[in-house]
Amino acid sequence: MTEREKMLAGELYDPSDEELVHMRARARDLCLDLNATRESEQKLRRIILRDLFGSGGESVNVQPPFHCDYGVHIYPGEKVYFNFGCIVLDVCEVRIGDFAMFGPAVQIYTATHPMDAQARRGKEFGKPVFIGSDVWVGGGAIICPGVTIGSRSVIGAGSVVTRDIPEGVFAAGNPCRVVRKIEE
Repeated sequence: MTEREKMLAGELYDPSDEELVHMRARARDLCLDLNATRESEQKLRRIILRDLFGSGGESVNVQPPFHCDYGVHIYPGEKVYFNFGCIVLDVCEVRIGDFAMFGPAVQIYTATHPMDAQARRGKEFGKPVFIGSDVWVGGGAIICPGVTIGSRSVIGAGSVVTRDIPEGVFAAGNPCRVVRKIEE
């Protein structure tokens, strides 16, 4: 397996691999280009987002600044919205359902590291993140590796989501816990 294949499979991999270094540099350059655009340059933003994301660049709305590791492992659905200052560490897939919204400074992490100090010196791994449709994540929330957030749920601002959140609930806190069911 290549280091990228190991990375996407959630196995230990070497982040200094030449292919991965090149892919991260490409994504960072695209993010710099995106972050340098003016509000009047929507067509240019769309071109950059199509090139950056694995899919969904046609309708995703990203307010710069935005930062990610690879970009190509991010799969936003229709009409996904990222407010200012969002960060996505996409060493594994990040799949986002239609009409999901992310407040300012939301961070989504798939990257993680071994607990063993020796193993941490040259290897890392990741766990994918899945976010359902019509999810709203409040500003400053952190979504940790391996988490799934069910459709129609709302995550309170500043929450740290360390475990799965079911569909149709309001959840908040550190660690994030279900507060109540959302009644339609």
